[in-house]
Amino acid sequence: MAEGGEGLGTVPEHERILQEIESTDTACVGPTLRSVYDDQPNAHKKFMEKLDACIRNHDKEIEKMCNFHHQGFVDAITELLKVRADAEKLKVQVTDTNRRFQDAGKEVIVQTEDIIRCRIQQRNITTVVEKLQLCLPVLEMYSKLKEQMSAKRYYSALKTMEQLENVYFPRVSQYRFCQLMVENLPKLREDIKEISMSDLKDFLESIRKHSDKIGETAMKQAQQQKTFSVTLQIKQNNVKFGKNMYINDRIPEESSEIVLKHAFEEEEENEEENEEEVLTVQDLVDFSPVYRCLHIYSVLGDEEAFENYYRKQRKKQARLVLQPQSNMHETVDGYRRYFTQIVGFFVVEDHILHVTQGLVTRAYTDELWNMALSKIIAVLRAHSSYCTDPDLVLELKNLIVIFADTLQGYGFPVNRLFDLLFEIRDQYNETLLKKWAGVFRDIFEEDNYSPIPIVNEEEYKIVISKFPFQDPDLEKQSFPKKFPMSQSVPHIYIQVKEFIYASLKFSESLHRSSTEIDDMLRKSTNLLLTRTLCSCLLNLIRKPHIGLTELVQIIINTTHLEQACKYLEDFITNITNISQETVHTTRLYGLSTFKDARHAAEGEIYTKLNQKIDEFVQLADYDWTMSEPDGRASGYLMDLINFLRSIFQVFTHLPGKVAQTACMSACQHLSTSLMQMLLDSELKQISMGAVQQFNLDVIQCELFASSEPVPGFQGDTLQLAFIDLRQLLDLFMVWDWSTYLADYGQPASKYLRVNPNTALTLLEKIHRGMKDTSKKNNIFAQFRKNDRDKQKLIETVVKQLRSLVNGMSQHT
Repeated sequence: MAEGGEGLGTVPEHERILQEIESTDTACVGPTLRSVYDDQPNAHKKFMEKLDACIRNHDKEIEKMCNFHHQGFVDAITELLKVRADAEKLKVQVTDTNRRFQDAGKEVIVQTEDIIRCRIQQRNITTVVEKLQLCLPVLEMYSKLKEQMSAKRYYSALKTMEQLENVYFPRVSQYRFCQLMVENLPKLREDIKEISMSDLKDFLESIRKHSDKIGETAMKQAQQQKTFSVTLQIKQNNVKFGKNMYINDRIPEESSEIVLKHAFEEEEENEEENEEEVLTVQDLVDFSPVYRCLHIYSVLGDEEAFENYYRKQRKKQARLVLQPQSNMHETVDGYRRYFTQIVGFFVVEDHILHVTQGLVTRAYTDELWNMALSKIIAVLRAHSSYCTDPDLVLELKNLIVIFADTLQGYGFPVNRLFDLLFEIRDQYNETLLKKWAGVFRDIFEEDNYSPIPIVNEEEYKIVISKFPFQDPDLEKQSFPKKFPMSQSVPHIYIQVKEFIYASLKFSESLHRSSTEIDDMLRKSTNLLLTRTLCSCLLNLIRKPHIGLTELVQIIINTTHLEQACKYLEDFITNITNISQETVHTTRLYGLSTFKDARHAAEGEIYTKLNQKIDEFVQLADYDWTMSEPDGRASGYLMDLINFLRSIFQVFTHLPGKVAQTACMSACQHLSTSLMQMLLDSELKQISMGAVQQFNLDVIQCELFASSEPVPGFQGDTLQLAFIDLRQLLDLFMVWDWSTYLADYGQPASKYLRVNPNTALTLLEKIHRGMKDTSKKNNIFAQFRKNDRDKQKLIETVVKQLRSLVNGMSQHT
C-alpha cells in the first residue's frame, strides 16, 4: 500500500516534468531533468518508463495523424512529381534570370559603389569644409603675420601673434600645423626683437653720423627766429651811430655807412634763408625705428631693458660727440662741427623726450646735459686758450651764442656758457691787445716824427676828419702850414676807435645791459691805452735810433693823444647811450697813460742829451801841461754849445717846464762832466796854463747859460749850474787860500760851494805839475826862488786842507 501510495504520488510529478519538457525551451531542460534525479529512489526508472509510455502515445498519435493524412501526402507527392518537371524548367529560368540579373547588376553595383564613394567623399568634403572653415581664419592670420614680417610691420605682427594665441589657436589646437605655428611664434618674437634692435642700432648710427646736420639745421632755425628783431636792433643802433657817433670828433660817415651796408646785407641774406623751406628735425631724421622698437619691447614686456640699452648707447654717443678734435682750435669750422654735433645730439633727445613715454625723462636729459655742459666748458676753455687770432675768437663767441640760444630754446639751461663767454671775452681782449700792439708798432715804424705839413684846405680837412684837433691859431694861419703832431697821432686815434668797435662786437648778443657793455668797452679801452699803447710808446722811446728830435715829437704827440681821450669817451657814450655823468661809469686812463709815456720820453731826452754832451766832452783834448792858455775856448766846447743852442730851438714846441728842465739838466751834466775831467784820477798833474784854458771854457758855458737858450728861467738860475766850477776856478785863479780857509764853513763864505776834498785833489795835481815844470826850467835861476816860494805855499795849503778833510771825516 505504501509502495502503491508512493507510486501514485510520483506519477503526477513525472507527468508534470514531461509537460515541462515538452512545453519549455531546451535551455531549461537541464534543471527539469535534474529534478528527476533529485527525487525518490528509482524515480529515474519510473520516469523512463513514463517517458517511454509518453513516446508510445505520441507515436500512436503521429501514426494516426499520418494515416489520416496519408492520402493527402500521396496526392501531394503526386503533385510534386508533376511539378518537378516544371520546377526544373523554372530552375533553369531562374538560373538564367539570376545570371542575367547578375550581369545587369554588375553595372549597378559599380555605380552604387561610386555613389557610395561619392557620398563618402561628399561627407568627407563637408567635414573638411567645416574644419577648413575653422582653420582658415588661423591660416589667414598666420599669413597676415608673415606679410607683416615681410613688410617690417613688427608692431602689427606682435598684435597679430597675440590674437593668434588668445583667439585662433585654441580653436585648432588639436592639429599638428597649429602646434608648429605655436612653436614658431617665440622664434618670430626673437626675430622681431633682433630686427627691431638692429634697426635701432642703424638709427643710432645714422643720427650719430648726421647729428652735425641736425644741429646745423636747429641752429639755423634758432637764428632765423631771432633774425627780424636782431636786424631791427642793428638798424636802429647803426642809424643812431651814423648820426651821433662822430659829432665830437668829426669822423666822416664812411664807417657808419659800411656798418649799415653790412647790416642790410645780413638782413637780405636772412630773408633769403627764411624764404627757403625750413627743415625740421623730423624732416631730417626718421624716428620710426625708435617708435617701433619701443612699442615692440613694450608689447613683449621688456620695455625696461630697451630703455636701459637706449640710454646706455646714447651716453656712449654723447661721450664721443663731446670729444673734440685735437686741431679744433685752428679753424672756426672745427668749432662749428663740434657745436652742431652736440646740438644735433640734444635736439634728438629732446624730441624723444616729448614723443615717447618714459624712454627718456627730464631728469635723465638734465643729467646728461649737465655732464655735457661741464665737458663743453672744459673743452672750450682749453682750446680757446690756443686761439691767437681775435677774428677766430670772435667767430667762436658767435658760435657759442648761437649754440646757447639754440639749446636754451629746447629748454636746456645755458647760464654757464654765458659765464664762459666772459672768460673768453678777456682772452679776446688779450688777442686784440696783441694785434693792436703790432698795429701800433707798425704805425710808429712808419712815422717820420715830423709835424704834418698841409698845403691846402682839402688836406687840412682830411686831417681834421681823422683826428679831433682844434686850434684857432692854426686855423687862422695861411697855407702852407703844419699840424704840431706827426702822422702817427691820427692813425693811432683811428686804431683806438677800431679797437673799440672790435671790442663791441664781442659784447653783442651777450644779453647784457647797455651799462655793462659801456663798462666793458671802457675797461678794454683802458687796457689798450695803459698797457698796450703805453708799452709800445715806452719801447719806442727806448729804441737806440730814436733821437732827440723824435723824442720831442713823441712828447708833442702824447700831449695831443691825451687831449683826444675825452673824444674817445664821447665816442663810447654815443655807442652805448650811457651818459658819462653816470656814477659807475669808468673813465679812460689816457691822462695817466700818456703822462707816463711823456715822462719816460722826457727822461730819455735828458739821458740822450747827456749822452750827447758826453760824446762832445770825450772829444776834449786838453794839454794839461801847457804853460800859457790859447786865449780862446776849446773847439769841442764851442761845438757842444752850438749843438745845445740848436737842440733847444727844437724844444720850443715842448711844454715850458720840459724844455727848462732839459736845459738845466744839460748844463748841470756839462758842469759835472767838466768837474770830473779835472778830478779824473788818471790825470796826475795840471799846469796853471791848463787851468786858465779850462777857465776860458767854463766862461763860455756861463755865457751860454746867461743867454737864455730856453726862455722862462728867472735871473741867473741857469748859471747856478756852473757855480761849483766857478768858485773852484776862482779860488785857483785868484789864489785866495787864506780867505777860503778862514771863511770855510761860514754861510757867507765866498767859496761856499768848494769842497775841501775837491780843492785838495786839484791843488795836489797843480803842485805836481809845478814840480815837474820847475825841474824842466831849473836853468832859469830867476824863477827858481819864486817857484820854491809858491811850492812852499802850496805845501802849506795842502797840509791845512788835509787837516781840514781829516777833521771833516772824524766829525762825520
